[in-house]
Amino acid sequence: MTLPPGFVTLYARLDRQGPGLAGDVLWALEVLGIEGAVRVCDAGCGTGADCVTLARALPSGEVEGIEAIPAFVAAAEARLRDLPNARVSAGDMAALSGPYHLIWSAGAIYFLGVTEGLRGWRGALAPGGAAAFSQGVYLGGDEPQAVRDFWAGEPELPDRAAVREQVEAAGYEVIATRLLTGAPWQAYYDSLAREAAALRPGATPEMAAVLDGAEREIALWRQAPERIAYELVLARPR
Repeated sequence: MTLPPGFVTLYARLDRQGPGLAGDVLWALEVLGIEGAVRVCDAGCGTGADCVTLARALPSGEVEGIEAIPAFVAAAEARLRDLPNARVSAGDMAALSGPYHLIWSAGAIYFLGVTEGLRGWRGALAPGGAAAFSQGVYLGGDEPQAVRDFWAGEPELPDRAAVREQVEAAGYEVIATRLLTGAPWQAYYDSLAREAAALRPGATPEMAAVLDGAEREIALWRQAPERIAYELVLARPR
């Protein structure tokens, strides 16, 4: 994956690269009954925020983050330094080895496609293992123009029913879902706005364009914060 250097510089400074809270991770572990000496993969772990939550929640377990962007790997390595049961590796989340009791992926399965990603991960799951992923969705009905504008770069964004169909097409059963609106996005965008402001003084034209894009995204979200959503999906192979 090749991203503009300015984009990487900005997003490598963030705690996380998309909406989500530690409570979302803990909810998934509880619902799926993931505990004890388990192996967990955070696929597309970014700078490692969820690796930290997973490692602390599963002190007898082993957590492995997989991330393709070197700057994100370096940030995650620094963050996980004091957690002996967690590590991060540079790698391709489409080629996981396993076996894992849980594959967690916050906002990253998008790069593979839901059906394609889940099919590819099936062989990396231990018997009885599960996948948990978050994905942008339309909530359905008459979407405000601000929502359409926010997702304009994602012309094939699914609604919640379509995500379920994609999961089932991969041969998985949906165990539970959790809608992520409001607070998880607020936390993410507070961090993004803070870091964008810190980089603004003296920004090169390339960096200024990245910062402008981030600020426009935040402004669009603020127009419809309860209608712009991710869905967190827990699923197991049939």
